[in-house]
Amino acid sequence: MRKIAVVAAGGTGGHLFPAQALAEALIARGWGIVLASDERVAGLAQDFPAERRIGLSAATYKPGDPVGMARAGVAVLRGALHARAAFREIGPNVVVGFGGYPSAPALVAAIMDRRPTVIHEQNAVMGRTNRMLASRVRTVACAFPTLKKAPEKVAGRAVVVGNPVRPPIRALAEIPYIPPEPNGPVRLLVTGGSQGARLLSELVPEAVKALPEDLRKRLVVQQQTRPESMNAARRAYRDALVDAEIAPFFRDIAGRLRDAHLVVGRAGAGTVCEFAVAGKPSILVPLAIAIDDDQGQNAKLLADAGGAEVAREHQLTVETMSNALEKLLTNPARLQRMAEAARSVAIPDAAERLADVVEKTARGG
Repeated sequence: MRKIAVVAAGGTGGHLFPAQALAEALIARGWGIVLASDERVAGLAQDFPAERRIGLSAATYKPGDPVGMARAGVAVLRGALHARAAFREIGPNVVVGFGGYPSAPALVAAIMDRRPTVIHEQNAVMGRTNRMLASRVRTVACAFPTLKKAPEKVAGRAVVVGNPVRPPIRALAEIPYIPPEPNGPVRLLVTGGSQGARLLSELVPEAVKALPEDLRKRLVVQQQTRPESMNAARRAYRDALVDAEIAPFFRDIAGRLRDAHLVVGRAGAGTVCEFAVAGKPSILVPLAIAIDDDQGQNAKLLADAGGAEVAREHQLTVETMSNALEKLLTNPARLQRMAEAARSVAIPDAAERLADVVEKTARGG
């Protein structure tokens, strides 16, 4: 009989995109996929290749809020009971959780029924949901060589597989980096991320505006910008006489990443791993309010390898960003070295490695 994997993922792209990459890898091996999440996933999971979807009750809480914790516990238990009933009908061979509170009910149900379970942690710091459940699942896989905040025994048995990336990004691993030519165009890509894009939306155009005129004339900028910041960004680039394309979201992010000479972005796990796979030098701006500084720890992988510069928010100004851009964009040799360093820590076949772990766990290995 065909094997079934339940993929439990939260309603953010950081959890959902790696889950989708795994799902596609398992489908290619003949598996059937069931997606378990909460109602938030609907808008992001339109293309998720699941033959069935299970909507489960779940909730989060703020640390130090006992009432919120109790409510979240009741919601997760209700969702777990719903999941158990669905699992008895579906008979999954394995349940794979990708973190975020919407993944908790499916994992709790699988643990209660003693079904094979896998957790994949995308960040260099283990998230709260995964932290609570990791000691009870059979296999823990992770994206980064370091796994901070994880229980000691969990970190010791975690399997480093990388962060699964979408096929168009995976294909960039085969394309060599070509630095800008003297007097040729210099392509800058600015991404945003699901949180904290306002800073980059407003600061980067002003930093570009402060660059020397000869460099601005060569610049070609593509920037993801919050809708409310688009007019100001367009005005700044127009005043700077810079060729710029501004949009809230770029669908063909792989194509734009392929052509970029330098990328500026946040340091979410997916972003960092995509930059590494694509072999792109970057300036990373970790989200300051991120719990446990997970973005800062993610950025450390590329920074320690020499593939990225890290700009902390409390030190970031128009002047410091402009100086960083000028130093990198006028030094093709350094961009080349950074690109090679970024690619040296990439794991392009992360989806296949995770699929191997999932199949081994389903077999009882």
